[in-house]
Amino acid sequence: MDGALTLTDTRSDRGADTPAAVLDCAGLTRSFGDRLAIDDVSLRIAPGETYGLLGPNGAGKSTTIRMVCGLLTADAGTVTVAGLPMTPGAPARALVGYVPQDVALYPDLTARENLRFFGHMYRLRGKQLAERVAEVLDLTGLTDRGGDRVESFSGGMRRRLNIGAALLHRPTLLVLDEPTVGVDPQSRHAILDSVRAFGAAGMAVLYTTHYMEEAERICDRVGIIDHGKLIAEGTPRELVAQVAERDRVELTATGNLPGFATACAALTGVTHTDSGDGMVTLLVEDGRAVLPAVLDAAERADIAVRSVQVVEPDLESVFLHLTGTSLRE
Repeated sequence: MDGALTLTDTRSDRGADTPAAVLDCAGLTRSFGDRLAIDDVSLRIAPGETYGLLGPNGAGKSTTIRMVCGLLTADAGTVTVAGLPMTPGAPARALVGYVPQDVALYPDLTARENLRFFGHMYRLRGKQLAERVAEVLDLTGLTDRGGDRVESFSGGMRRRLNIGAALLHRPTLLVLDEPTVGVDPQSRHAILDSVRAFGAAGMAVLYTTHYMEEAERICDRVGIIDHGKLIAEGTPRELVAQVAERDRVELTATGNLPGFATACAALTGVTHTDSGDGMVTLLVEDGRAVLPAVLDAAERADIAVRSVQVVEPDLESVFLHLTGTSLRE
């Protein structure tokens, strides 16, 4: 795939009266038994806006997405897409293109056969279906591979075709659930450029990711969800302003990292700590000033530090500040 996907302006065949918000979620609440999974979540996405929904595993992202797509009914609250109420089987579902985290393709079918199958699901037929399939193969850079089985595709090619399947009916709202997991850097770069192009063409995009740099690169606004509640929302710049001048110190190390993180939490200037995957992450008021004390604490705890990085405030710092953990798989 040599470049980003391009997209015809999705507003051209929707009429002139574009609603103020493509997606409007108001007071969404959902429980599973005694567990409150989503607690009064409200968010809006305007035409042409890419909205990033970030949160730790189990925070409620997938449940929110399922309610947005009409796959799950809320206990309370409403979802409307382009002014239409979203419920299972409602007409509003036809306005949504959903790209699940797991690739939803048939490996023993060709790319073209997969697209024709999903096109039939969207009630596309005849010449219109043929034109849309050809358009999506071109958009995804897979025209030359249209007759090949998906089982022969690389991970990046499968991800691109997975996105293409959700674009067949030219949705008003595109929902992407971690679309770059497991792809090569070139395909990942192309997918991100493509998402930006979708917004430029007027499509509203709801995007979840485990990669904070993706949210910083493509999202106009970001919502952070934790324990089922939307705890922060704004542009990346607005959210970064919440952590003032705090830096993030990242140490790659071996040893008792949870104990080391606890020891660091007692140091002057350290406001948050997190450990996992061979790393300790600290949110501090002045990274360079606190670093000597952190390294002394590492030596006392018999921690072997392999690398240290001081990062100025960014979305990862905001996430650590608000949730007490880093955003990682």
